[in-house]
Formats: sequence, C-alpha cells, structure tokens
Amino acid sequence: MIHKKALLKQVADYCAENGIRFTEPRQFVLEIIADAKKPVGAYDVLEQLGKKLDNPKPPTAYRAIEFLSEHGFIHRIESLNAYVACHSDHLHQGSQFMICDDCGTVVETHLCHLPEPLVNKTVEAGFHLARWNVELHGQCDKCYRV
Repeated sequence: MIHKKALLKQVADYCAENGIRFTEPRQFVLEIIADAKKPVGAYDVLEQLGKKLDNPKPPTAYRAIEFLSEHGFIHRIESLNAYVACHSDHLHQGSQFMICDDCGTVVETHLCHLPEPLVNKTVEAGFHLARWNVELHGQCDKCYRV
C-alpha cells in the first residue's frame, strides 16, 4: 500500500516528467481522497476542498478528480459513486476491488491479466479493451465475525 507522501511525490514526478501541471487543487483533492478511510464522493471532496481553498466551485473538484482518475492515481468505485486512491503502481491496466457492504472498507487488488475466458469473449466480440475493473461485494473478515 502506498502512503500519501509517496503518492504525492509519485504524482508530482509524473507530472514533471510529462509536462503536466500538478496544480494546488489537484494536490488537495488527491490528499483528501488519500486521507479518506473509505471511498469518498465528489460532493464530500468539494466540501473538504472548501477547507483548503476559498470557496471552490464544483468544476474545480470535478476537473481535479477527472485528471487524477484519467492518469490512474485514483479509482472510481462505480457501485458507490465514490473514489479511492490507487494503492499500486498507477499505470496498471485492470483493478479489482473487494468492497465490504457493512463497513465500507475497500481493498484494491490486482490480477495482472484479464482471465482468459473474458479475453476470449472480447476477441470473439471484436471488442478492443482499454481498461477493466471488477467490484466484488461482501463482508470483510472483521464484519463477518460480528
């Protein structure tokens, strides 16, 4: 699992190497998401961003989220409409998330390759895969034992 300081450095280095601006709002949004114990929604990000910036407008938060997601530094948990920081190398193609339906904990894991039956289905369908994510819902061990 990557720590916030390491993640911030990774993003800053990536931006510097690729001639991309790592603006203050982008940094603050990344810090907010990285500090969250559970996936955080865009409105929550905007609310917390207001503690760091003077009266930020929704597009400020959304643009930062879009940038961080597009470059793989955060992931959108579709079923929760929320975001988590990437806890692995941000350049991976696919992610899997184990989501506890009781406490909301999300664990990111990676199969480096799409399972062969799914690869075969994409080939059969003439589909050109760009990225993939899988969300698994259930209970974490802590909640399961309660």
